[in-house]
Amino acid sequence: MRAAGKVYREELSPVRFLERSGDVHAARIAVVDGARTFDYRQWRTRSRRLASGLRREGLRKGDRVAFLALNSEPLLLAHFGVPQAGGVLVAINTRLHPDEIGYIVEHSEARWIFYSPELGERLGRLPSRIPRINTSDELEDLLASGDDGDVEPWLDDEEELIAIDYTSGTTGRPKGVMYTHRGACLNALAMAFEHGLCADSSYLWTLPMFHCNGWTFTWACAAAGARNVCIPRVDPAHVWQVLDQGITHLCAAPTVLTMLANHPAAHRLSRPVRAMTGGAPPSPTLVAQMTDLNFVLEHLYGLTESYGPCTLNVSPPGLERLSLEERARFKARQGVPHILAGRQRVVDDSMRDVPPDGRTMGEVLCRGNTIMRGYFKQPDATAEAFRGGWFHTGDVAVVHPDGSIELRDRMKDIIISGGENISTIEVEQAIAAHPAVLECAVVASPDETWGEVPKAFVTLRPGRTATAEEIIAHCRERIAHFKCPKRVEFGDLPKTSTGKIQKYVLREREWAGREKRVN
Repeated sequence: MRAAGKVYREELSPVRFLERSGDVHAARIAVVDGARTFDYRQWRTRSRRLASGLRREGLRKGDRVAFLALNSEPLLLAHFGVPQAGGVLVAINTRLHPDEIGYIVEHSEARWIFYSPELGERLGRLPSRIPRINTSDELEDLLASGDDGDVEPWLDDEEELIAIDYTSGTTGRPKGVMYTHRGACLNALAMAFEHGLCADSSYLWTLPMFHCNGWTFTWACAAAGARNVCIPRVDPAHVWQVLDQGITHLCAAPTVLTMLANHPAAHRLSRPVRAMTGGAPPSPTLVAQMTDLNFVLEHLYGLTESYGPCTLNVSPPGLERLSLEERARFKARQGVPHILAGRQRVVDDSMRDVPPDGRTMGEVLCRGNTIMRGYFKQPDATAEAFRGGWFHTGDVAVVHPDGSIELRDRMKDIIISGGENISTIEVEQAIAAHPAVLECAVVASPDETWGEVPKAFVTLRPGRTATAEEIIAHCRERIAHFKCPKRVEFGDLPKTSTGKIQKYVLREREWAGREKRVN
């Protein structure tokens, strides 16, 4: 952890947050998970025991440790114990199909997989050689084998990996996004600062911890000495009960906030709750509803490749005096880089900056402290993403005169539905496997609930028949349910003179009459 001979330098790592809070915030509650509660002194001990227990099981520096777990204390603990041991955490999306989970475990070369008992059936496609540890009794047995004392750090360079997060790629198979100790540390500190976390904060885990490592709030809360309140799933009625128990902060996709705002249990809270939201801009209706319920909305933008949030919508003085429509229009902007994010640009095809006129569109580029190290075992994909010395997001935006960006379209074949990335190619491959399908194309279609959803355009083989319901059911057997098309339209597909399907024609048709092609 300390560069040889350099008194003035220690390698950055979010593991230090918990080590510090174990002293500074020792008696404060660190985690509440159902009936279980741990203060920071106890929780630091659990992290040390996990780290030393993994080493006793044979963990070598850089070994990958996979977790398929619901939001819970064990998954939160893994964000400290695994890197403290010298391992690399691979937190897997719990909504994925067993085939997809198997691919991620194989591709990451994980040595172990820990899993929530209720998700055990999802492990059916894993090789038998990979040890499986449930996060209830078996994890506790592992902790019992560990030690309470300091764990000798194996970190030599802060740019070593701390996590690999898998995200849907344009080639169909997910890509492993590599996070470093340095990037995780800096993004977590930025989130603690930008979200206003402190030792008196109580953070509710409505955002999946597997998603960009919980936008790095898995580490940010420990940095601030804040309380983590874990819930395994978003049940609106239960969330409202918990909100009344002193919650001060949360993060969630707009779809989750919409569910909360429209639930019968919704009521104005006695104290304000700061809510970060991203994946789609909050609508005027949602802004009004959440304001009436005493939520303070903060709109952000980012990707898995940027550790989650990389830009924030920063309100100018006097915004509160504007009409609801004007406020919502401003809050729809994706904003400016957060305090440690580095730089962003919007450029044309020649990588020249577009004018800040709020009209000229270009691709969003980013670089800086909180951009991924690259794609795991995919150097060509990394080089393509980093061409010209910038990370190419594939998102199209305009720049306003105040320097804030606003998304207008997407260049990549990626759909972001309810905050989840969906590769259109992956969905197309699933549809094409149906025996009645001749060819197909999938594009994003606007949706009031999820922002945008996959819509399939399908041409059937001569003499064959299939219904939309059959196509969707066929997909659900092959890919995660949230990736499956929500709508299917049959007929001939528009093509170029050389026979290439013109997906842009289909997208234009779906988004006709809308200023933006992102929702």
